[in-house]
Amino acid sequence: MQGALAGIRVVDLSRILAGPMCTQILADHGATVLKVEPPTGDDTRTLGPPFDAKGDAAYFNAINRGKQCISLDLAQAAGRGVLERLLADADVLVENFLPGTLEKWDIGYDGWIKERFPRLIHCSISGFGADGPLAGLPGYDAVLQAMCGLMSVNGDAASGPTRIGVPIVDHLSAYTALTGILLALHSRHASGRGQHVEVTLFDAALSLLVPHAANYFESGQVPGLLGSAHPNIAPYDRFRCQDGEIFLGIMNRAQFGRFCAVVEQPGLAADERFLDNALRIAHRDALKCEIERAIGRWPRQALCDALMRAGVPAGPVNSVAEAFAQPHARHRQMLVRREGYRGVGLPVRLRGTPGAPGDNPRSFNADAATVLRSIGYCAADISGLIAARAVPAAD
Repeated sequence: MQGALAGIRVVDLSRILAGPMCTQILADHGATVLKVEPPTGDDTRTLGPPFDAKGDAAYFNAINRGKQCISLDLAQAAGRGVLERLLADADVLVENFLPGTLEKWDIGYDGWIKERFPRLIHCSISGFGADGPLAGLPGYDAVLQAMCGLMSVNGDAASGPTRIGVPIVDHLSAYTALTGILLALHSRHASGRGQHVEVTLFDAALSLLVPHAANYFESGQVPGLLGSAHPNIAPYDRFRCQDGEIFLGIMNRAQFGRFCAVVEQPGLAADERFLDNALRIAHRDALKCEIERAIGRWPRQALCDALMRAGVPAGPVNSVAEAFAQPHARHRQMLVRREGYRGVGLPVRLRGTPGAPGDNPRSFNADAATVLRSIGYCAADISGLIAARAVPAAD
C-alpha cells in the first residue's frame, strides 16, 4: 500500500534539524522528497562522531532517510535555474534560511514563488520570523530554550537552569511545520492555491510552556526549578528504589490509594498531609521521603510491574539503550534495523495508508545526475552546470 502522501512532491532546502525532520516524516508517509544542499553540504553531516561508513554523522542519518540528494549553489543564476525547474511540478517547498536570504536571490515567496507557482506551499522555518524586534536573527534550539523560559523550569537547585537533554524546540518546530504543510495542502483542495507557511522556533518554544505559563498568568508567581517534579501534580516525580530510579505519575486520590496498597503502606493514604492533590503538593518534600522509604527495598522493574498492573502509572528511568531494548519497543517497530542503517521508527500509524521508513540516507550530491536528467538536462547541460560550479562534481 502507498503512504498517505503518495504523489506529493517536496523540495527540501532545509538543513540541521527542524526542516529535515519535517521532510523525513513526509517521506516516511509516501511523499517524494528531494533534498537540495548547498555546496558545503548540510552541516549535520559533520556533527559527529559517530560517523557511518560513508563518512556522514549519525546525526544526519537520523533525519534524512527516504530522500534523494543533490547540491546546488543558489547564489548562482544557473543554480536558481535548476531550482525553478524542480519547483515546476513540486507541491511543497521547505526551507530554513535566515529571513531575507531568498529575497536577496530574487526568489522570495511574494513576487516570484506566488506568481510562478501558485499551487506551491512554501514553508519557512526560522528562529524568530521575518518581522518584529528579533526579525532575521539566527536561532538555535538551546538558545531558544534559554530565551523562552524552558531552561528556567528545567533542573534543580544543584544544577541550576538546565538545557532539556533533547533538542525539543527543533522537534516541536518540525511537527509544527508538518502540521502547517498538511493544513495548507487541505486548504488547497478547496481553493486550488498554495500559500506561505511560517514557523518560528521562538513561537514553538513559548508554546511549550504548559502549564507553567497558565500558572503564571493566573497567580503572578514566576515558576521555578522543580527537578523532575510537576508544578501541579504530586506525586509526579522520580523516586529511588533498591536498584535505581522509577518515575511515578499519580494523578488522583484513587491512584494514590492503589499505590499505597501495592507498597503496603495504608497509613500514607490516610495521612492528613496527603489526602488530596493540593495537600500533597503543599507537602511534596515530606511525601517524597515517605515514598522513598516505602519503596527502598523494591527492585525497580518488579515495583513498576506491580504498580502498572494495579493501574498506577510507573516506569523505570531507563537509559537510551534500555529504552530500545524494551520488548514493547520492538513490538511497536520503533527500532528500524537493516543493512547499513539503524534508526527510530514511525511514531504515527495509519491503518489504511501506513507509512514506512524511507530508504537509507544518501551521500552528498549522490542523485545529482539522476535528478537533473529527470527535469530535462542533457549530458552537455549537466557538464556545463558542473563546470560553472552551480552543481558540484560527483565524487
